[in-house]
Amino acid sequence: MPGEQAAYVEEQKILVYRGNGFSEESVSVVQEVSLKICLNGTEMVTIACNGNYVGELAVGFLRSEGFIETASDIKKIEISDDNRRVHVMTKSDISQNRQKPFAPESIESSGARGRRREGAAPYRKDLAAQEIFITPQNVLGLMERFVDVSRLHQVTGGTHSAALIDGDRILAVREDIGRHNTIDMLGGYSLLNGIDCSDKVIVRTGRISAEIVHKVWNLGVPVMISLSVPTSMAVHLCKEAGITLIGSVRGGRMNVYSHEWRIEN
Repeated sequence: MPGEQAAYVEEQKILVYRGNGFSEESVSVVQEVSLKICLNGTEMVTIACNGNYVGELAVGFLRSEGFIETASDIKKIEISDDNRRVHVMTKSDISQNRQKPFAPESIESSGARGRRREGAAPYRKDLAAQEIFITPQNVLGLMERFVDVSRLHQVTGGTHSAALIDGDRILAVREDIGRHNTIDMLGGYSLLNGIDCSDKVIVRTGRISAEIVHKVWNLGVPVMISLSVPTSMAVHLCKEAGITLIGSVRGGRMNVYSHEWRIEN
């Protein structure tokens, strides 16, 4: 395991039953920590996460919730030494620009959320205008490579994973205990690195919910590929958003749920 990922895993002694009795073994267990995200001195949220890429996670969360739109909004990012607190400061005090007082919330590892800054318009660009095409062979190949580089999941079996793809290049892979967190990390990564997502693809491991679609739509990504399957509302949203949704990619097979015109034979 790469050294930078070992810090996010704990070794635990457990009992394992293999049919003829128990034996004590050491296994790798993914770390879970509570991350506090603050904006301009206001505590916004506490998120259960793995403790990895916390700066990207904080920026991506604030972007998803409508508090940050571009990298130029950010004045400074401060991360505590123990990676348990991220303080984001913007050039204007967006956190105080609201009619109602803000009460910080706690988010469990699923990461689901649906509250946006008051007055922030949701992303509603029609992504059907994005002419990006992909072949079944590309889809299968990308998924195979993506699974191969999802190291934390291979070691612990306890993380979700998502990757931002440019053509055949994997730009970034992010793993976390929360499937929503991985998308926010990619959102933070792309914003901080000035990456236009309008011609990119997101590949991921977990189930696709409506909340995941909203986050991907907010990033402007027109193609999403997953090992798992979507919910009915996720499919309807992808059709509305203009997102090509490909799921259940495994064993040389796949299901295309929406905007199949982007798939080239």
